[in-house]
Amino acid sequence: MLETKLIVSEELSKFGSTKMLNEQAKSLIEQQKSSWEVAAKNFDSLSEIQTKDFDFGHFKIKIQCNPERIRSSAAKTDAKSIAARPCFLCLNNLPEKQKGILFQNKYLILTNPYPIFPQHLTISNLEHIPQQILPHFAEMLELSESFPDFTVFYNGPRSGASAPDHFHFQAGNNGFLPIVNEFEMLKKDYSEILFQNKNLKIIAVENYLRRFIAIVSTDKEQLPEKFEFIYRKLETNTGEEPRVNVLCNYVKERWRIIIFPRNVQHPSHFFKEEKERIIVGPAAVELGGVLILPREKDFKKITKKEIVEIYDEVSIEPKKFEKLKAAIRNS
Repeated sequence: MLETKLIVSEELSKFGSTKMLNEQAKSLIEQQKSSWEVAAKNFDSLSEIQTKDFDFGHFKIKIQCNPERIRSSAAKTDAKSIAARPCFLCLNNLPEKQKGILFQNKYLILTNPYPIFPQHLTISNLEHIPQQILPHFAEMLELSESFPDFTVFYNGPRSGASAPDHFHFQAGNNGFLPIVNEFEMLKKDYSEILFQNKNLKIIAVENYLRRFIAIVSTDKEQLPEKFEFIYRKLETNTGEEPRVNVLCNYVKERWRIIIFPRNVQHPSHFFKEEKERIIVGPAAVELGGVLILPREKDFKKITKKEIVEIYDEVSIEPKKFEKLKAAIRNS
């Protein structure tokens, strides 16, 4: 089955370079747009969707009205709903025209047919295994190193993943998420250094609507240990993965890992009566600064007040964040 889903290099080369994985991924998107009507339609529609920015002084939040993302924003991810539907990331269930590129004999790199980014990928494990970052964090680093023009990101099973039963990453072109462009400014002017050695630094950022921990390092060997330490401090006694979203990119031969610890999956606005309801399912993209609203009426009525409330409710609580920072300082 796998061979039938792999795009041959001769076909891929018609749409761009195939020398490096980074270029292969871009060529894949172009090939899928040319051969798969669903992908073509939804990528083309990105140029027509409504967007607006809200200025918060030293940063911005972008709002994107993207009707096709209703599948993710309003997805039912409880155990009963997941069990009742076929897994849309398993090879046997992929659309006939969807094809991809093999990575490390573990992942299939696919064009996301319901894009947010101008270049949007889903990177799906070949096995149907649960969404859990810790065993696969090193692979995230390898992916980002192979994709220097992309930001690789992960949504936890209780933090926005619409397929919590099948392990996957996603990736989108750099420069699209505000946090990628704002990161150096935040690191310089709004961060607190929690840990530092010759090749690695851990910082905390607040005053950004959401709170996050970032690890910046040139040493790929140290990163998994530091990430696991933070992960373990976020663990609960329920046995479930802590609520977390992770962004990773590789810039100037160093990794930047941004970890968003969370409080809840959906803000209160998701559950309000229709007149006041805003359908929003904050995940890594939203925490990266692009708030996706599938309904036009929500897009038109949202104000700074609701934006502040949404981010405040989903972000880790201040007291828990202080406790996390203290643990990292003392590590």
